[in-house]
Amino acid sequence: MNSARLGTRDARKTAITVVALITVLLVSVSLYWENLSKSPERAKELEPITVKEYEGKKLSSIDDFRENSIMGPQKVEITNYKLTIRNTNNISKTYTYEQIINSFQKYNKVVTLDCVEGWGVTIFWEGILVRDVIGRNMTTPEAKVVIFRAYDGYTTSLPLDYIMNKNIIMAYKMNNVTLPQERGYPFQLVAESKWGYKWIKWITEIELSSNADYRGYWESRGYSNTADLDKGFFEE
Repeated sequence: MNSARLGTRDARKTAITVVALITVLLVSVSLYWENLSKSPERAKELEPITVKEYEGKKLSSIDDFRENSIMGPQKVEITNYKLTIRNTNNISKTYTYEQIINSFQKYNKVVTLDCVEGWGVTIFWEGILVRDVIGRNMTTPEAKVVIFRAYDGYTTSLPLDYIMNKNIIMAYKMNNVTLPQERGYPFQLVAESKWGYKWIKWITEIELSSNADYRGYWESRGYSNTADLDKGFFEE
């Protein structure tokens, strides 16, 4: 009987000790995470690093561009920014900057911009496809061209087939960093295979139009409306 009682007492003591140890451990873990969340040494997200090379191909610097916009670099207040999409039936939809970068599939590619002034830059672009932000339900049988308008009043256009059948990016990053203001923040068109004046910056409006004769800022001043790189950039 005495041995049985002693065994029961020992078991109780062991159980109490285990419970006490578990309680201390749980309190310690709780205090650790609480202190970690308040600690000034907590890791912070760092700024993206500019990419200088991609898949063995040397990229141009963001600073290699020459400033040639019609009114100088623009400063777009992103909290008030809206991108408007409009079709031939005057149906429109608008997006904020956050809605665009968070709602559509992201794409990236290396594309060279060739300027009529004789310089070029090869950049790793990231953005969304223009055809995705337009949406198939916004196209109409009458639509022939896509007109782009910018914050500074600049305009240009491209055939609807070119936009819908190719992977044409509206970029918000270059070389892995957000577009600088002077480079077209929040969005620049990556009009591959076209001369640089088709690469509109600070995009605020995209219109689907039936006007196949539409001429943008430089096109109305004698530049080629097709702007194909393998042809001259002056209208013949």
